[in-house]
Amino acid sequence: MKELSLNVLDIACNSVKAGADKIDILLTENEEELTISISDNGCGMKADFLEDVANPFRTTRTTRKVGLGIPLFKMAALQTDGEFSITSKHKDEFPEEHGTQTVATFRKGHIDFTPLGDIVSTVTVLIQGSPLIRWCFCHKTEKGQVSLDTDELKAVLGAVPLDNYEVINWISEYLKEQYNEIGY
Repeated sequence: MKELSLNVLDIACNSVKAGADKIDILLTENEEELTISISDNGCGMKADFLEDVANPFRTTRTTRKVGLGIPLFKMAALQTDGEFSITSKHKDEFPEEHGTQTVATFRKGHIDFTPLGDIVSTVTVLIQGSPLIRWCFCHKTEKGQVSLDTDELKAVLGAVPLDNYEVINWISEYLKEQYNEIGY
C-alpha cells in the first residue's frame, strides 16, 4: 500500500467485521520509530487461524480466496527492520476478554519506510462507516499528541449521529487542528 494509513483502515475494518464495539488505534512516534497498534474487543481468532493469519491464502473472505491486509502490513514493518505481532483471544475460550491486537513498528530512517499518509481521513472514514462503534484514536509524538474518543463526542451530541455530515466535517477539522498545534 502507498501509505500506512491505508493499512490502518484495512486492519480496523477487520475489527469491525469481527463484531467489535470498541476499537483503539494508537500511534506512537519518535524520530526513529513509528509504532501502530490496533486493538479491538471483537470475536478474536482461534489459535490455529492465528498461527497462519499472515499467510495471504488464509482468509475469512468468501468473495475471494486471498487476504492481503495483514500480510502487507507485516511486510511493510519487517522490510524496515521493524517488528510485527498479532495476538488474539477467541470469544469461545475467553468469553469476557476476547479480541485482537495488531502491533507494527517501523524504522523511519529505513529506505523502505512507507509514509503514514492521511491518517485524519482514515479516522473520519472509519467513524463515518461505523458510527456506533467506540473509536479511540491517539497519536503520540515527541511534540505532543492528537486524540479523539467518540464516546466523548456522543455524550455532547446526544441524539445527533456521528455519521452526520456536519459532525464528520467537524471531526476532520478537530483532528487537523490538533496536528497543526503540535506542528506535525
